[in-house]
Amino acid sequence: MMYYGTGMSGWGMALMGLSGLLFWGLVIAGIIVSVRYASRAGLRGEPVVHGPTPQRTLADRFARGDIDEEQYTRNLKVLNETAPTRGPGG
Repeated sequence: MMYYGTGMSGWGMALMGLSGLLFWGLVIAGIIVSVRYASRAGLRGEPVVHGPTPQRTLADRFARGDIDEEQYTRNLKVLNETAPTRGPGG
């Protein structure tokens, strides 16, 4: 018996090529989704504070003598009342 080709028609070759592209597209999309999910997981905690907090700045001003004790306590009370609270689950 003689062997003539692979027995795959033009449609078979086209479907094989498309299925290969679909497979690699899904692999790449899965990697992208995983990276995005992992990067967003770090943002769910408390916000990252860059630099001194308002309370720290107020304390520094009081320590330098820029404001008196009465003004310091009044401003500190206002800051603590308006400080953002953590959401549910935190």
